[in-house]
Amino acid sequence: MTALTGSPEPSPTSSLSPHPVAAEPPPARPGPPGRARPRWWRRPWVAPLAVVAVAFVAFSLPPYVSLDPARSRVPAPAFFPPHYVVLSLHVVFGSVAMLTGCLQVWPWFRERHPRAHRLVGRVYVLGGCLPAGLLGLVVGLVTPFGHVIRASNVLLALLWLGCTIAGWRAARRRGFVEHRRWMVRSFALTMSIITNRIHTAVLLVLLEPELMTTYHGDRALLTQTAAGLGGWLGWVLPLLAAEWWLERGDARRRARRRAATRTPASPVG
Repeated sequence: MTALTGSPEPSPTSSLSPHPVAAEPPPARPGPPGRARPRWWRRPWVAPLAVVAVAFVAFSLPPYVSLDPARSRVPAPAFFPPHYVVLSLHVVFGSVAMLTGCLQVWPWFRERHPRAHRLVGRVYVLGGCLPAGLLGLVVGLVTPFGHVIRASNVLLALLWLGCTIAGWRAARRRGFVEHRRWMVRSFALTMSIITNRIHTAVLLVLLEPELMTTYHGDRALLTQTAAGLGGWLGWVLPLLAAEWWLERGDARRRARRRAATRTPASPVG
């Protein structure tokens, strides 16, 4: 098409200036929301978590790798002679689960080294949670600290095994969203041994003034009560916290998807 004067219509790349202006490059397309690679230093909880796990393992492991039953922190029941061996193996495999689990929940490691993440994940499951959970089931059944902690330990072992196996199966069929959710629950139960000890220690201090009244001077009864309550609180609260964290993250993702699909109103004119 030509103008009324007969002169050719300026092309989109021409201008009044004698020098043509280069076309601007198209703007970069923004990536999908929530998919930016995480920076290692933007996860301030990773290092403290690893330090706590290493410190706990360093404190808990020596009595059970010494091969000396007298150093066990749990008295062996007379009706179950292999208690020390089973407990020692449970502690060793549980330590593997704790240390490898800290590496698995590190977003930077998971995003930047997916092959290593898969390898460490196999160690977490096959060399940590599964053997530790099966042995923990036995240790829980023969605990000398009463029926309340026995019920807690058995249920904890079953849930730990169930969440870990569910997460493993989800990864095998490439359901990675479901895999992540189950493994967050599994890791919360893995680390519950630490919160168990914290709750039990606090309860022992809080219940001490009631030794001569409520417990009639029976320190064994007071210890069983604190161990039972600490055992239940030790894994129930972390599991509830994990569920809250998962639901909070899902709510944020749903909000981002709604914002991305909401189209702005076209201007009138």
